[in-house]
Amino acid sequence: FHAMLVPLAVVFSQPSFQKFVVLMEGWILAGSRAMTSTALESCGPFPKHFATYYRFFSRAVWNPDRLGDALLHLVLPFAPKGPVVAAVDDTIARKSGKHIWGANVHYDPLGFMPNALCFGRSWVVLAVIIHVPLVERSVAVPIYWRLYRSQKKRKGKSRHGSETKTAGTTSASTHRTRPELAVQMLHRLRQAVPGARRIEVVGDSAYGGKSVTRHLPEGVVALSRLPMDAALYALPPQRPPRCNGRPRVKGERRPTPGQMAKDPRGWQTVTVCLYGKKVRVLYKTVIALWYNSAGKIPLRIVVVRDPQGRRKDDAFFSTDANASPQSILETYALRWSLEVAFRDSKQTLGFERSQARTAHAVRRTGPFALVSYTLTVTWFCQRGYRLYPHGISIMPWYRQKRTPSFANMLQLLQNLLRQERFCDTRQDTVVLQNLRGSCNHAYKQAA
Repeated sequence: FHAMLVPLAVVFSQPSFQKFVVLMEGWILAGSRAMTSTALESCGPFPKHFATYYRFFSRAVWNPDRLGDALLHLVLPFAPKGPVVAAVDDTIARKSGKHIWGANVHYDPLGFMPNALCFGRSWVVLAVIIHVPLVERSVAVPIYWRLYRSQKKRKGKSRHGSETKTAGTTSASTHRTRPELAVQMLHRLRQAVPGARRIEVVGDSAYGGKSVTRHLPEGVVALSRLPMDAALYALPPQRPPRCNGRPRVKGERRPTPGQMAKDPRGWQTVTVCLYGKKVRVLYKTVIALWYNSAGKIPLRIVVVRDPQGRRKDDAFFSTDANASPQSILETYALRWSLEVAFRDSKQTLGFERSQARTAHAVRRTGPFALVSYTLTVTWFCQRGYRLYPHGISIMPWYRQKRTPSFANMLQLLQNLLRQERFCDTRQDTVVLQNLRGSCNHAYKQAA
């Protein structure tokens, strides 16, 4: 596990990387209690004063986006062949207290009451979909993240002073919506992915509007849900020769997805793999313009119906007009793996437990749980799957358990870290001594 962290050394200075190793090991050992203080308690005697580890988040000079680039190169070998599939979504880290920086009132989709609201921080996360050995379903590993702040909060100064520009963030006078933050991360992902490899990004309807579809980087395809009342148009007709005037940008008006679903004619049948199960669905497909949102980009529209009538009709689109309906449906279903990553990060890695209050610390401490999630899954892909299930205890009531969950991956890594006791000052921090030569080599290569 510590050898896997060596490529991340180029993101930090050498003292900061030593703090990163100690905090990462302690964070994983703390599990659901994870925060800066409990991470230091879990890793045992730490080599430096405790205040230096708090300053790692609040004052140390390191770029979260560069850390995301390094994480991307770790997980790309486990991505399926072909295009890189990424998922984007936002989640809420619930916090209380009027002096907590970056917190605001947000709509809570998990609330029990209609229009439920909660107080906390809203994070927009971009994750890459990978295949994990022994795991049947796809897994989303977070790579980049942004903190969303409402425009009202950006107008005034906070209790801790005015905002300052940090890497990967905007100034106080510039407001960015959640889709605009997602586009920023997509441009970063496009630059980090080697070569001209295609990228497919999936998101719910909040990330399928014109803020995303009209600002996609080159080589990036967007897949999202389409409103059933979307105004669709045919492709513009070919302009006759020697014709003056402005050319048409769209053709005749076409039926909306809702009107297409009401027509009993033209349904086709296909078997697709959705959420780990093969299901049979009915669909209609057409190539059209959603001019109000995607502009002149031709879209592949797919209207889906459950033949058993258990789910309501739905519609999806892809900015690649040559995509098949089956690939659109199967790729969009991968979006759910990011919701699973949010749940696991909150329940097992303390994503919502951060008590940071200053701007720098808030932007770094909360996503540290996402970084530990990505590194734990990557370690399991490299070495951990060989030790499963011998390194953990499977409870007898899991009689039909076949594949490991993230909790099993985390438990296996925790057991090994506890056995090794790398961060023991009586051994003069063996892990830091063993990694010093490898880190120096990594610094020379980066230079």
